[in-house]
Amino acid sequence: MKARFLRFASLKSRARRASTVGLFLSLFAAGSAHAQGTPEQRKACTPDVYRLCAGEIPNARAITACLRRQKASLSDACRAVFEQ
Repeated sequence: MKARFLRFASLKSRARRASTVGLFLSLFAAGSAHAQGTPEQRKACTPDVYRLCAGEIPNARAITACLRRQKASLSDACRAVFEQ
């Protein structure tokens, strides 16, 4: 029973994290004068958020700041979003 609960809690946590990243990316796109928030731009930065800034989820401002600090480590596609 405990294992089932832990497995459910883990799935719930991952779902919450994924929806938070989606919310962040839509807020980032809407709030940034440089990014238009196209699906392609969100797709470009989502892996970098998980790879470099997962500890900042769900704070959208902290994620944006983290990605800016990690600019040298961003994928080419995500770096292009920040340079627009």
